[in-house]
Amino acid sequence: MLNPRALDAIFLPKGAVFYNRPGRSNGMARQRILNRLLWIGFGLVGLLAAATLSSPLWLGPLAEHQASVALGRPVEIGRLRLRPGSPVLLTADDVLIGNPRDFPPGEAPFLRIPRVTLQLEAGTYLRRREIIIPSIEMDRPVAHVISMADERSNFGFELGADRSDGAAFPKIGAMRVSGGQARVSLAGLRAEFEVVVSTGDAAGPDGHAITAEARGTYADQPMAATLLAGGLPGLGGPSGAWPVELHLANGPTRAILKGTLQAPLNPRTAALGLLLAGPDLALLASLTGVPLPVTPPYELGGKLDYIEGRFHFTDVAGRIGRSDVEGMVTVTQGPIRPELTAELRSRSVDLRDIASLLVGGPGPPGTPGQTPRQQEHATQAQREANSSPRLLPDRPLNIPKLRGVDAYLTYHAERIQGRSMPFDDLTLRMDLVDGTVALRPLSFGVGAGRIAADILLTPREEDTVQAKSEVRFERLDFARLMHATGTYQGAGVLSGTARVEGTGGSIAEILGHGDGALLLSMTGGYLSKLLVDLAGLRLGSALLGSLGGEARTPVKCFVADLPLRRGILSTRALLLETDDVVIEGRGVVDLRRERVEIRLWTESKRLNFGALPLPLLVSGTLKAPSAAPDRTAGAGGGIAGAIAALPTIRFGIGDDPRCEGLLRRARRGQATGSDAPPRGESTGGGRR
Repeated sequence: MLNPRALDAIFLPKGAVFYNRPGRSNGMARQRILNRLLWIGFGLVGLLAAATLSSPLWLGPLAEHQASVALGRPVEIGRLRLRPGSPVLLTADDVLIGNPRDFPPGEAPFLRIPRVTLQLEAGTYLRRREIIIPSIEMDRPVAHVISMADERSNFGFELGADRSDGAAFPKIGAMRVSGGQARVSLAGLRAEFEVVVSTGDAAGPDGHAITAEARGTYADQPMAATLLAGGLPGLGGPSGAWPVELHLANGPTRAILKGTLQAPLNPRTAALGLLLAGPDLALLASLTGVPLPVTPPYELGGKLDYIEGRFHFTDVAGRIGRSDVEGMVTVTQGPIRPELTAELRSRSVDLRDIASLLVGGPGPPGTPGQTPRQQEHATQAQREANSSPRLLPDRPLNIPKLRGVDAYLTYHAERIQGRSMPFDDLTLRMDLVDGTVALRPLSFGVGAGRIAADILLTPREEDTVQAKSEVRFERLDFARLMHATGTYQGAGVLSGTARVEGTGGSIAEILGHGDGALLLSMTGGYLSKLLVDLAGLRLGSALLGSLGGEARTPVKCFVADLPLRRGILSTRALLLETDDVVIEGRGVVDLRRERVEIRLWTESKRLNFGALPLPLLVSGTLKAPSAAPDRTAGAGGGIAGAIAALPTIRFGIGDDPRCEGLLRRARRGQATGSDAPPRGESTGGGRR
């Protein structure tokens, strides 16, 4: 035990007088002892605080726990150092961010960083509960970004989601990366590539520039990408424009994205220009997640922005195949599948490009931008089409492959290319929903008239479609149709309707098994007299016409009433009446076999010489029909048959009363959509 006087010697200052009074002396001694112990305690607390700030053993585990809870995955920190100041400097060594807890064991961790140094505005957090990180420096970070076949991934974070305290995402200023690497493996996208990231000082107020290089494969195609960006203006707030420029090559597809972001983590602040070029728009599906049809080569540029879950591609200008394209495209992630809305137009369009979209092809040979493989494919397709005896397109339709997107398209082409093309312009509205295509309308201008079609294509099993179409021929300029032949002339106004219903995988199959009807009529106008004389085997009149006689003959009436049953188009009524003749046709067109057999009987309305008393037989294939006198309709064989087939003098039959009734019935059928003849009405099927 220490002597009380020894304690006084320790705690009392020299020269002090000690009064040895009962009670009072003991209380004063205790007070002095407590005061000295309090000062010693303050000193020890200060020393402990300094030691804590210089080597916070308690801060590392706390930071690991908080980060693990926030990220939903294990976080490990080897060493954590904190230097007081304004801002506070925090250095972490050997930081490891693991994979989600449901991820298979044995996979490399999501991120490993040998050293992270960041600045933290502690005062701002204490005053406003706002986290501001002026700068982050990462030394040699290595990331493993993985997406598995079952759609599980290790890069999905919900930072700031469902925060009960309402805290905002931290505001991050300059970010510096030295020797950053990433290994990316995305099973669903068939992608494997490596990324190298670094930052460096850049001239100007933006601070540090960012460079990222990626090499590998994407969608089983070789991929190379370069990202160049200015200094980050602040990941948490719009403190300035952040310039970005991305060059991407994925197989034969090229993309350049260039512009600015006001807030790098907010795509709604983007003002970007996008240039896309490649041999086939379908190859963009792996990059955009939106299924697109197989197309000819393209080059498209425009402005790209993002607003409320929608990507807008505006001021689009470029070409697809030989056709120019302008307009806008919007892509939205719908409740079931992506939705694409497009408003496009062309000054000049090649219908072969439209056909390529329908059947999924690279366009005709010589289309600009074709790859060698596409050139070979186009040449082979053209060679097969030229050598094939078939006329109707038999290539499978591309429509059943578009179930992965809903699309709404309006399109107008001001001019259709081709001197012999009878069509002037094209207007299209298409709705594609769950693989069902509705074209309402598909319209072609023909002079002052139009061909307008409403078409519905519904997918069926085995890549077939059920087709329903209603076509209206609205005052077609017959002169334009005849001009397309390049041989004969004609004029007038042609009107009518057509209806087809069928199922198949191609246009040829649909027509070859289809049901429907075709009604056409024309009054007034004229036809080439030579064509009429040859069709009626009026050799004498044809000879005079070729020597400088009358070049054309007025048309009084034309009626074609052709029902379609199981791919067989028959002639319920086929009649042409001019000032000189009445031509009646009977026969069938087999669309399944693409064979035609129609006989044309001609009767002169006036005196005529040199006319063969035989019908003209049009037969053969649709692609290459032939026309010749039908000798099987002669009066037997031998000398009598030969004499009966000699040119004769015909005295004429006068005006034909059938035309008015057939025309009235055809117009009634066009108005009602019926292909059945009215009860008690003559079909005009017999020869007079």
